[in-house]
Amino acid sequence: MLRNILSVGGYTLISRLTGFLRDIVLAAVLGAGATMDAFSVALRLPNHFRAIFGEGAFNQAYVPAYAHIAEREGAQAAHLFADRLFTVLFLVQLVLLALALPLMPWLVTLLAPGLTGDPALFELAVSLTRITFPYLLFVTMVTFLGATLNAVDRFAAFAAAPILLNIGMIAALSVSFLFPSAAYAAAWGVSASGLAQWLLLYVAARRARVSSRLVRPRMDAGVRRFLKAFGPAVIGSAGVQIAIFADTIIASLLPRGAYSALYYAERLYQLPIGLIGIAVGTVALSAMSRSIARGDEAAANRAQNRAVAIAFVASAPFVAAFLAVPDLIVAGLFQRGAFDAQASVASGTVLFAYALGLPAIVMMRSQISAFQARGDTTTPMLVSLGAIACNLVLKLLLWRDWGAPGLALATAAGAWINLTTLFVLGLKKGWTTPDRRLPGFFAITGAAALAAGLFAWWFAPLALGVTAALGFQPLLMGVLLLSGVAAVIYALLAGVGLKATGLLRLMR
Repeated sequence: MLRNILSVGGYTLISRLTGFLRDIVLAAVLGAGATMDAFSVALRLPNHFRAIFGEGAFNQAYVPAYAHIAEREGAQAAHLFADRLFTVLFLVQLVLLALALPLMPWLVTLLAPGLTGDPALFELAVSLTRITFPYLLFVTMVTFLGATLNAVDRFAAFAAAPILLNIGMIAALSVSFLFPSAAYAAAWGVSASGLAQWLLLYVAARRARVSSRLVRPRMDAGVRRFLKAFGPAVIGSAGVQIAIFADTIIASLLPRGAYSALYYAERLYQLPIGLIGIAVGTVALSAMSRSIARGDEAAANRAQNRAVAIAFVASAPFVAAFLAVPDLIVAGLFQRGAFDAQASVASGTVLFAYALGLPAIVMMRSQISAFQARGDTTTPMLVSLGAIACNLVLKLLLWRDWGAPGLALATAAGAWINLTTLFVLGLKKGWTTPDRRLPGFFAITGAAALAAGLFAWWFAPLALGVTAALGFQPLLMGVLLLSGVAAVIYALLAGVGLKATGLLRLMR
């Protein structure tokens, strides 16, 4: 498991690093104003639909179903099952694309009603979204092929695919003089990257002999089992996206720049979620599904405990950094060109609020896997909807007085409600059996993260003083120096503590 997590995490790290480079270019070219707000809407809309119909709901229902058929009926039956679902998914995406393009002004109005007060900005958002929306078709096919590869223990290509999104946008922005504006260049880069990602996954699937083809759909037992799990998974994924829709709608009603503050803070906040939470959850779901298909509940429990331990130890330093020096991190990465110090403070405040919910989100994927691996997507759906309801109530209570940070704080609270409820229900069903060593593991790791965070807060002025004389990016160099020293402190404290107590074995 650890090897697969490191494989997924390694490619995800490259993806996030290239993503930061992409966002640095976006911040310098588009800044944090109205044009960036319009592009954020254009990028977010296809991503909402992708998360609902693609990677979220589909993975949750598909991987356990594929593993079940492969274990019980053989590889050929699993391939036929995959071909039938591929055909259905492809046709659905074509219909969705055909409907969305002419209805785009309505969709943008629904997503960002605050933009309608500025006709020029609204028209820009509609035009950009029409360009980016075909990305949904490609990335949904990428998600399908990636899920199939994950089900047969091939994780690398799917984890590497998002790198092409960042490269495509950077390449398009580098030749933005060929487009009406830089925003149009970035939008075309998004769609072109979707095609590139599909080609990458298609080649990988062909090599693994799991590529899919169009066939006549048939409602056999495997497809019925998948659809029974897929329906609740779609509703659950839609619930999460409703909360994000709410952020987008409310942010459009806030002063200009609120969208951008959420966007840049979310980019940083998504780093540990993608690098750790999604990587651990992806591998854990695959491992637990195969163990349960063989009837080995003990192996499934061991896989879940390992996943929780790895997720916590890897995410703790991010939480500490985002709470200790959030505005400095934002400034070091993005403060240049059109992105000024005021924008850094605004995004840093949002990042602090997001960080309060980060531990819950990175561990939630492992907890959800305990249900999904057993074919139960209904319970996570109901829990998600309940947490989203609490999230929405908090957003409505906080947005007027707290602005964008209030939206992020509501997201954090909703994550903790979701995780706690899933954990309690998992205990009652007997599907979650926490290792008795986990509390000690959490205590040692948390103490090491706290010490590293306090050091970072104290050392920040000194680090900036050391790098102030540098001629090249003194803020960025200061953040890198601070991060490197604090990371070494955390690794030493956590490593020594876990080794001395024998708790390091939890991750093996």
